[in-house]
Amino acid sequence: MLVLAGILIGAIVLIYVYRQQLGITGPLGGSADNVPTDQNAPAPAHIVWQKVDRSGDGFTVEMPTDIKDIQIPAYTQTGSAEQVNMIYTYPDAETSYSVAWADNPPVERYNRESVEQTLDMARDDALARTQCSMVSESRSNRQGYPARDFVGRNEGGGIFNARLILAGTRLYMLTAAFPAESARRDQDVQRFFDSFNLTAESRND
Repeated sequence: MLVLAGILIGAIVLIYVYRQQLGITGPLGGSADNVPTDQNAPAPAHIVWQKVDRSGDGFTVEMPTDIKDIQIPAYTQTGSAEQVNMIYTYPDAETSYSVAWADNPPVERYNRESVEQTLDMARDDALARTQCSMVSESRSNRQGYPARDFVGRNEGGGIFNARLILAGTRLYMLTAAFPAESARRDQDVQRFFDSFNLTAESRND
């Protein structure tokens, strides 16, 4: 499971690396010198929601409009590349919502690791690779599968909410990232997370 988690987190991090090529700026970039003051603190993006039916990939979800697909090469601990699927959208230049998933690896690669260890590793790797510290964390169960919610913040004021769901051998990661606390609406994050539903195709036990 550790390799699966590492591949998926690598994809999440790479979407921020590729933001320059996508013509946008990074919500988690910058330094403490760029922390906004009250006078110029970013406001929440205006969001138009749409339902996304990805039943073939095991889920449905509501996300802001103008969703794009991407496949990102992420690297295993042995250095080999595997493709990770992701859908993402930017309701403004500094706010992003994404869902990424890694699917159906050979079971023998992961049978020595527990569910909690997998989710711990995914959380820790996401925080480390985005240079964020954890603000909060909670554990839950989503449609019979273990889930982990956590919030990370970096020194520049960027903040993200993430939800991990391990459905059998498929790991999903939902991420909503913002340039500052002032740009985040809790109700938008909650709507995004709560709209995510696993379909029959997700059950790769």
